[in-house]
Amino acid sequence: MKQIVFHQVLPQIFASFREQVESDIWLKDVTFERGRHYLIEAESGKGKSTFCSYVLGYRLDYAGRIDFDDHDIRSYTLDDWCRIRQQHVSCLFQELRLFPELTAYENVEIKNKLTHHKTRQEIETWFERLGISDKLTTRVGRLSFGQQQRVALMRALVQPFDFLLADEPVSHLDDSNAELMATILAEEAQRQGASVIATSIGKRIPIEYDKTLKL
Repeated sequence: MKQIVFHQVLPQIFASFREQVESDIWLKDVTFERGRHYLIEAESGKGKSTFCSYVLGYRLDYAGRIDFDDHDIRSYTLDDWCRIRQQHVSCLFQELRLFPELTAYENVEIKNKLTHHKTRQEIETWFERLGISDKLTTRVGRLSFGQQQRVALMRALVQPFDFLLADEPVSHLDDSNAELMATILAEEAQRQGASVIATSIGKRIPIEYDKTLKL
């Protein structure tokens, strides 16, 4: 996938006051290109998580059109979306969506078993670089939120992707750990020639962005 294109998209919840919407994305024609990095800054309630849900196909409650390359995403079947989420679009969710009863390693490996994208050694090297190699066999529910964020990052990276959505990925990390996460994320995006689309209402993941947009 080379492009994600928003054509005059507006969430239905904003329809009653569309004249007051001031945004670089809503009601605009916006193209996100593979290989370029984007920061989407937003205040709470401006649709940050909604934007991510649209790109992942979880919600279609909007006016306008969203294209992946030249294909309207409203035409995709469930099988199409399963393929897209496994091979083209990955997401580091704000709420993490980890399995608390599984260990840190199992939370990463459960997705890697679907994609066969990384070796165990590569995953364990990430754990070491992120400073949580001693947490491999610890149940995720017993980790701090910052440690869980690092596990969630690894799970987002164990697949092929053209675009990675990172929704508030470093909100609970100190600067040092945020830098570590950013380095690993940027390395993997560069290796795959992929784009990072990061959202933020405050602390941003410290990578070099090609464009900043206000939501």
